Amino acid sequence: MSEAQAVSDELGMVRNLTAFQQNILVILSEQPMYGLAIKRELESYYGSEVNHGRLYPNLDDLVEMGLVEKSELDKRTNQYALTGDGEGAVVDKLEWILAKFVNEDDRADTVRDIINAQL
Repeated sequence: MSEAQAVSDELGMVRNLTAFQQNILVILSEQPMYGLAIKRELESYYGSEVNHGRLYPNLDDLVEMGLVEKSELDKRTNQYALTGDGEGAVVDKLEWILAKFVNEDDRADTVRDIINAQL
């Protein structure tokens, strides 16, 4: 497989992530977290309970894809961190959204205001 095909396959995999998986990556963009902290962040975003049976299989899938790294904090707690490929997946999604959304000056100003508020 050529390097171009490998990149294309990787982007295809990343672009086929569910919204839930993408949200996990976004949460881990802030800092590494243990599972329960990720669950709380997702619940805050969704405004409803997130089932363990939904969260952990998705985390495991993201680990298998190489987008998230799993390490042991202690015998009962795992920590999850975004990998370089995971960061690339978040950036890829942001670029695609911005390319579609920012099609006039007012929208560009809105995005600039959001970014400036975060800095």
